[in-house]
Amino acid sequence: MRITSKKILGLAVAVPLVGALLGGCTTATDSAKGSEGNPVKIGVVGESDAQWIAFEDAAKAEGIYVDIVGFTDYTQPNPALAEGELDLNEFQHVIYLAKYNESANGDLTPIGSTAIYPLGLYSKKHSSVDDIPEGSTILVPNDDTNRARALGVLQSAGLITLTDGGTPTSTLDDIDEGASKVKVTEVSADQTANGLDDVAGSVINNDYVKNAFPDGGDPIAKDDPSAATAQPYINIFVSRAEDKDNETYLKLVKIFQDNAEVQQGLQESSGNTAIPVVESASDLQDLLKTTTEALKASA
Repeated sequence: MRITSKKILGLAVAVPLVGALLGGCTTATDSAKGSEGNPVKIGVVGESDAQWIAFEDAAKAEGIYVDIVGFTDYTQPNPALAEGELDLNEFQHVIYLAKYNESANGDLTPIGSTAIYPLGLYSKKHSSVDDIPEGSTILVPNDDTNRARALGVLQSAGLITLTDGGTPTSTLDDIDEGASKVKVTEVSADQTANGLDDVAGSVINNDYVKNAFPDGGDPIAKDDPSAATAQPYINIFVSRAEDKDNETYLKLVKIFQDNAEVQQGLQESSGNTAIPVVESASDLQDLLKTTTEALKASA
């Protein structure tokens, strides 16, 4: 597994006899979690994003040292957390975690919320949904979670009709082509932005909008982050189940939510699309449970 870290910790060598003579001195591995010698390791995708630079400083000011560990794609941080290589991660929304736990028979647990990012339909050729010609092609991400959400955006915009009404497991097979205005093609998430020049529009994940619009772009349609159906897309801090009540980890969540520099960095890295969300750990855990049940019911 390829990971990058902004810090490399040296190996601590314990010498019991010397430790005893010095009155029980501890090594880095023995020190309290969150200390300089034993930082809280948090896995993210995009470790150089402005919010994480500010977060390290804000946590340190509160006496907690963190190590932001960067991963190259979304499939890596959950296994790393489950295997004990990380203490927390923050890169995913609730529905992604529900699907991971189901597929891996895991029990990773949300302990705090960060933000929700509206998913948008973008176009370089049309300024409104009404301008898109019938029979045009729209690109959507091909991963299970974002595909279903993207199809919901297109249905809300009146461009397609879904035979299942729109669920967390909707696929292209659920499109009623006779009742839909456009054709839908799925590609990898990064290609939704890269392929925008060749199609009428693309539903693009927030992470890739800048690939198509370096100065930021305005979607011609997007989902409503305040709707109940958007709640499973709240982004979250996640721990192992046995650590869900860890006071240091919960304090880090509050620092992220309350610190002005962190929130400013979040807006900077998201192109001002992030909508901060504060939900309690218990409410998020209930949301994970109901989301998991809904996924099972629709499978």
